[in-house]
Amino acid sequence: MNIDLVVFLACIETAAVAWGFTMWWLQRPLRKKELFLDPKHIWFCTVCTYTYINTKDDVISCCPRCGAYNKKA
Repeated sequence: MNIDLVVFLACIETAAVAWGFTMWWLQRPLRKKELFLDPKHIWFCTVCTYTYINTKDDVISCCPRCGAYNKKA
C-alpha cells in the first residue's frame, strides 16, 4: 500500500462519518419549546390600556409604558 491510497481512504472514511452524522442530525425529531404563561402574570394598565407581563408575585405593579401603578383584581 502506498501512502496516497492510505490518505485517500482516510479522507473517504472521514467524509462518510461526517455525512452519516449530518443525516442523523437532520432526521432527529425537533423538540418544540412550549411556553406557558400563567394568567396571574398578565397585567392590564387602567390608565393607558397597555397589556404587559410581570412575573413577580406582587399585588401592585408599575406599568412599563406610562408608569402608572396597577392593582391586581
